[in-house]
Amino acid sequence: MKRQQLPRGWNEKRIREVIAHYENQTEEEQAAEIEAALKGENITMMAVPTDLVPQVLNLIQEHKRTA
Repeated sequence: MKRQQLPRGWNEKRIREVIAHYENQTEEEQAAEIEAALKGENITMMAVPTDLVPQVLNLIQEHKRTA
């Protein structure tokens, strides 16, 4: 079986912390987090067809490298 490669800066501890964060949130905390994201500057939330997600992620990475 091929070992899954993690993104740079991620390890098992960080993954478990992120999972715990979201599993332990109340519905009110979830709603507040979504609202805060929607109000963020220079951020646009949109639906993307699933089959285009890899291409969108590549564009974001390219943008980060050139920014």
